[in-house]
Amino acid sequence: MGTKTADETGAETGAEATTDEQKVSAAKTDEVTEAEDTTAGDTAADENAVADDIDDEDDLPGAAREEGPTGVGQGAGAVVSAALGLVSLTGSWIGTVAAARETLVGQLQTSSTASVAKQVKEVYGDAWQTTALWGGLFALLALVVGVGVLARPAFGAPGKPQPVWIKSVAWGGVALGVVGLLLAVLKYTGILLDLPSTS
Repeated sequence: MGTKTADETGAETGAEATTDEQKVSAAKTDEVTEAEDTTAGDTAADENAVADDIDDEDDLPGAAREEGPTGVGQGAGAVVSAALGLVSLTGSWIGTVAAARETLVGQLQTSSTASVAKQVKEVYGDAWQTTALWGGLFALLALVVGVGVLARPAFGAPGKPQPVWIKSVAWGGVALGVVGLLLAVLKYTGILLDLPSTS
């Protein structure tokens, strides 16, 4: 076991004696360790507080969260409007079937002794008008749905603008509906692609 003695100046000597520099160094080391522990504790507390805030937001009832239209219905309506407008221009399956049925009815109701003009009108003319009628119906639907989508924000939450892509697609559906409706009227009245003359 080490011994310590005091010299004439009163300073301790021996194996257990420590210098002032060693004491200061040890004190500084203790302070740094305590500071690191405090910082680590504060960081952990902050992380726990953030996690608690996130959990609290997840637990909020639906009424407490920010409410407003998501735009899914408006987007779907805009796409449907554009699709209906395209169908009105290119033709639809139901229009084709209706025209074929009208052709069959015309063949059954027209006798072989009827005039050529009557046969052309009954067999082809009525089928052409039926096709135009169905095209006009799809165009009208496209027009109504597109206008409804464009007018929807006026009756929704104020201050929430409609996404640009929804407006663009809806305007496209409206434009296709207008063109399809115009073509349907022209075809039905015989102004566009009228039946050939039989005289």
